[in-house]
Amino acid sequence: MDSFAKIAASGMMMVLVAGCGGGAPTGSETPAPADFAWPESLVVVGDGYPGPGAPCRRIGESAATVDFLDDSAALVGCPSADEADKLGGKVLATIDGVTLVSVPNDRAAMPGEGDGQGDAKVAGTDYNATAQVPCAGYKGAAAGMCDAGVIRTSEGITVEVTLGDGTKRAIFFNPDGSFLSFSTAQADGTAAMAISSQKKGDITVAKLGKETYEIPDAFVTGG
Repeated sequence: MDSFAKIAASGMMMVLVAGCGGGAPTGSETPAPADFAWPESLVVVGDGYPGPGAPCRRIGESAATVDFLDDSAALVGCPSADEADKLGGKVLATIDGVTLVSVPNDRAAMPGEGDGQGDAKVAGTDYNATAQVPCAGYKGAAAGMCDAGVIRTSEGITVEVTLGDGTKRAIFFNPDGSFLSFSTAQADGTAAMAISSQKKGDITVAKLGKETYEIPDAFVTGG
């Protein structure tokens, strides 16, 4: 019995030694990564690029991205370089953990855009439509009308309003036409302004600080 006990103890010590290796845990022991947090330095548009639920997002204009914007391409941010590489565009930079990539605007037409080549453009512009919209409050301006243009893509819609001194104010909408946000920046103080919106019938009243813009649904979606 003593010999058997010694053999059993020896075997147990071998098992314990083998189990003391420094290997990383596997399977369910590996902690799940935390949800990626998009930095405040970037204006994130939509809920996925190239489609809803995808890990990358379209990125709007801000102090951090103004040098990367290109009318012929979409500026897209991805939570990793691997995801950026999958888009097939040109990787530009990494800002606050987000890899920026420029993706050419050569997508196929969306259903309902009508001409088989994507939403038609207003001659000489990058806009799908132009109009004048009610505007007020910019640098204390009284209520009036401002020139505006709209750019519609499968990832989101941008209404660009031209103000009295030539400043352009970009207002972002989701693909379904619902209000999303404004393009803001630290440099001009707009990043500190409150953003809100409300619906009045078929018009979205979008507010940035004391500025107010009234955008018709038909102008946003083209419907």
